[in-house]
Amino acid sequence: MNQSRQQIVRIFLGGLLAFSALNAFGGGYYGMAGAEGVPKELLEGSPFQDYFIPSIILFFIVGGSFLAAAIAVFADHSTAHIAAIGSAMIVFIWLAVQIAIIGYVSWMQPTTAIAGIAILVLAIMLPKQKV
Repeated sequence: MNQSRQQIVRIFLGGLLAFSALNAFGGGYYGMAGAEGVPKELLEGSPFQDYFIPSIILFFIVGGSFLAAAIAVFADHSTAHIAAIGSAMIVFIWLAVQIAIIGYVSWMQPTTAIAGIAILVLAIMLPKQKV
């Protein structure tokens, strides 16, 4: 892949990762603040009494992995490739667990899955750097 194309992949991937981090931070904050308007009945049968613990996971694990990957991608760091793939895997696990616990409840679930697939595809296109 030529240099120009690599830069385009890096910009799109970094932007998508940064946007996904902001989305996870926003959702995590909303949940930690009480998730007003989201029925707690969705959590019946789950290990959670409220949305606080899942929101901490969303904020720090999902959002944090997206942010770390975005920084690595924009900095052209040697870990960018694996960080981006890792963040996609984390969001897929998050979505699978979320859907197993509360089911399909929002258009954000498939949208997030599509973003995860796009991140994975762009990460695979990102050239691996020698450490």
